[in-house]
Amino acid sequence: MDAAELRLERLFDRQSGRSFITAFDHGTTLRVPPEAGKPLEVVEKIIAGAPDGVLISPGLLKQSSHLFAFRGAPVPILRADWIVLDERMKDIGEHYRTTCTPSEALALGAGAMVMYLIMGPEEGAMFADNVRAITQAAHEARRVGIPLIVEATLWGSRMEDKKDPDLLAYCCRIAAELGADAIKTEYTGDPETMAAVIEGCAVPVLTLGGAKGGSTEAVLEAARDAIQSGAKGLIFGRNVWQADDPIAMSAALREAVHGSPASR
Repeated sequence: MDAAELRLERLFDRQSGRSFITAFDHGTTLRVPPEAGKPLEVVEKIIAGAPDGVLISPGLLKQSSHLFAFRGAPVPILRADWIVLDERMKDIGEHYRTTCTPSEALALGAGAMVMYLIMGPEEGAMFADNVRAITQAAHEARRVGIPLIVEATLWGSRMEDKKDPDLLAYCCRIAAELGADAIKTEYTGDPETMAAVIEGCAVPVLTLGGAKGGSTEAVLEAARDAIQSGAKGLIFGRNVWQADDPIAMSAALREAVHGSPASR
């Protein structure tokens, strides 16, 4: 086992073999509503919910690192790239840039890093540059010992169905073949097709939560179905920190992932 594998395993619960991660990297690509609260206060609430990891941007990790500085704290996971997601910025076109190298992520105290793989942008050059960036990061990440999680999605403007099971399986497979240590991707909405996506991937697959769901039960049902499909965990953001009670929602999702309240 090398250093990247060791750090990756620390994200997964010893008993369940799965991971519950809360994402709060949205400020780089989306407008975080002011009613969510001050950034550091939101991070505090997220950590109080006892996830296994927290996905966060470089600047916010720098500002909130003291909140992670205790034994048993969630693993900080760094968002290392940027894309255009906010609908109000669509007029500038589709763009992709890396914002942090694996070495820089380690220096900030991250235990893992996340990068997008966006299938179906208008310009093929963007997808090619995206693939190159992931490949280069995968090589450096292995060298310095930090796991690379690739967020494989169908968010390009040419994609009509963002949850197409066959294309999601293809995108996840590409990410794994490029060197990802784990995959973050959409839940297809159906346990059977999601299982096929997961079976075609040789690394752990975790499902994302996306926009805030209509009801708590709907969110939890999707989470349970994803786990039943074989997902090794969840990476949920807005459905946690935009919930009426983020700590209670974290507890419910943690139980959906681990089968019982996780001990820290």
